[in-house]
Amino acid sequence: MFLLNTVTCGDGSIVVDSMIPHLVTTAINIIKIAIPILLIVFGMLDLGKAVMAQKEDEIKKGQQTFVKRLIAAVIVFLVVFIVQLVFNLVANDEDQNIWGCVDCFINYSDSNANCRVQ
Repeated sequence: MFLLNTVTCGDGSIVVDSMIPHLVTTAINIIKIAIPILLIVFGMLDLGKAVMAQKEDEIKKGQQTFVKRLIAAVIVFLVVFIVQLVFNLVANDEDQNIWGCVDCFINYSDSNANCRVQ
């Protein structure tokens, strides 16, 4: 198999195209940033719709929906952040096992010691 830019991770037995870890890292960053922003925006729209209706029960429902979406946004952000933090702690720079490969996929960069670009 011919790959232009490859990344070797783990104990050296895993070789993948460098585009794959880059895409996984980009997708994780989009999830970490875009999903909370979208949840907050949709919550604000629900609350704005309820306020425009000028009914007390609609406003309370809108507030509850906004708070639920705000909590969901914080949870999404924190889950991704905590997973990245755990893999950063578990897969240190000298680690040459499967955790190093997982760290390469989650936190891909040229300076990541777990991602050896060839």
